[in-house]
Amino acid sequence: MRLRKKYWARPEMEASHIVITDQYDHKGKWNEEFKNNNEIHLELGCGRGGFIAEKSKQNLNINFVGIDLKDEVLVVALRKVIEVRKVEKEQNINVRLMPLNIALIDDVFEKDEISRIYINFCNPWPKERHNKRRLTHSKFLTNYKEFLKSGSEVWFKTDDTELFNHSLEYFKECGFEILFSTYDLHHSDFKKNVVTEYEAKFTGLGMKTMFLQAKLL
Repeated sequence: MRLRKKYWARPEMEASHIVITDQYDHKGKWNEEFKNNNEIHLELGCGRGGFIAEKSKQNLNINFVGIDLKDEVLVVALRKVIEVRKVEKEQNINVRLMPLNIALIDDVFEKDEISRIYINFCNPWPKERHNKRRLTHSKFLTNYKEFLKSGSEVWFKTDDTELFNHSLEYFKECGFEILFSTYDLHHSDFKKNVVTEYEAKFTGLGMKTMFLQAKLL
């Protein structure tokens, strides 16, 4: 479904302390932006922000960066983070949100700057000619390795079985160890899941969530 253009979204985002619009000026300096040396976790495709808002609330000693392409989505994420966190000053929230085409992420983070990546319910791109657009494709994983610390993890959730099966192979091909995987996350032994808005909706309709946890060797 095509989103209706919200012309007020960009001004609201630019007025916020937690939205980064000078994306390429922070490479190698993200700890300066957060004003601490805490590790940084990255969500690729943060959507409406429920996941990153809750993760940041549960982990105050970790910094979070959420990326999405559309202002119309990211402004909702901004409001969700502010709603969930309820702090006096926005700049004290351990979250930054950033409008960005993820294909351009190479110029945003420096080597060893990111400690974990979350990918939740990304576009499965089912047609073979489009497979390289998958955020778990070997092409993207190779890019992520440029800024992931050794031993860092990627947590991936999807409801698409074909994408999940292919992703298991992509991670292995790119030098990641699969620490945990399941075709039914909500009935597994994994206890650290934070449910996204999409996940809640479709779980209620009986769809299963697949999940893998991969470690960069």
